[in-house]
Amino acid sequence: QADVQLYNALKRGEFCYVMAPRQMGKSSLSVRIRHQLEQEGIRCSTIDMTRIGSETITPTQWYKGVVAELVRGLKLFGDFNLQSWWHQEEYLSLLQRLSNFLEDILLAKFNTERIVIFIDEIDTILNLPFPVDDFFALIRFCYNQRAINPEYKRIVFALFGVAKPSDLMTGKKRTPFNIGKAIELNGFEFHQAYPLAKGLEQTGGKPKTILKEILAWTGGQPFLTQKLCQLVVDSVRVGLTIAPGNEASWVERIVHTGIIDHWESQDEPEHLRSISARLLSNKYYADKLLGLYQQILAGDDVPMDNSEQCNELLLSGLVVNKQGWLRVNNPIYKAIFNPEWVIKQLENLRAYPRKLPSSRVSMAYC
Repeated sequence: QADVQLYNALKRGEFCYVMAPRQMGKSSLSVRIRHQLEQEGIRCSTIDMTRIGSETITPTQWYKGVVAELVRGLKLFGDFNLQSWWHQEEYLSLLQRLSNFLEDILLAKFNTERIVIFIDEIDTILNLPFPVDDFFALIRFCYNQRAINPEYKRIVFALFGVAKPSDLMTGKKRTPFNIGKAIELNGFEFHQAYPLAKGLEQTGGKPKTILKEILAWTGGQPFLTQKLCQLVVDSVRVGLTIAPGNEASWVERIVHTGIIDHWESQDEPEHLRSISARLLSNKYYADKLLGLYQQILAGDDVPMDNSEQCNELLLSGLVVNKQGWLRVNNPIYKAIFNPEWVIKQLENLRAYPRKLPSSRVSMAYC
């Protein structure tokens, strides 16, 4: 469904953004849609923000890095001298240089073609030592400019990351997010995961039944689903087989021995620890997140109200929005991030109380 929505929206020229928890398939979604668009003759370029850097970078390096990634992605090196052009534009602001590059170079070079720019790992900008609100304002400018210069209808943006739009840009009047289309990513349904059943044929059990049991544990979470499929296959490779009729108990045993038991030491590639880290990293409201999650875990009806805490829990991947109510994503998460785990984390936070920085003290007591 996300594939269809994103493809159709980009074909219509809409600004799109996909903000979802890690390991939900955002990057693979962008790769699939890019390939599909390129097959139709649409020019595409992907900027992976982690390639540009964040923590030890200057504004000049960052903006020049964005231009360099576009030059590389659209294969302009043979026709375009970045260093020379950048020097010619040095009297302009960094934002205007990027703006001029889009209009004077990209739109002019590909003078009849449509261009889709995919920006992955956009949340990397949260680690920059300087604000980049102007960058997002430029995206909005490109869409507003269509009314004046129809050429801008040929350039389209799609952003992917793990962040709330309000974290990326705070200025509501200049943000592109209130004119864009949000694309939601959900877990696998059975028909979407069905191709994985092919790899389960060697287990001795019924592949469809095994896959259904796997999905019952993972809730369709893509990373966990594929990991559990691999664990099942690995168990067969060491000489174990699943007798027909025992699929449920077999999968349950593998879930416990391969994922839940001693989860911190066998969480490779990292998945569960990243969820824990996201919940606990912000010491200013980690206790509120845990408190809210504690209610959900207890079975209380917690509505999705677009509050900071609800959105943060959703981005952690720990919970999902089920028809307007927050629910724990899957039984694996519920078993690992259980009531005892929550209580332990709350006790740790109380043992080391948060210390507001001086800039926040006046706000806290006004």
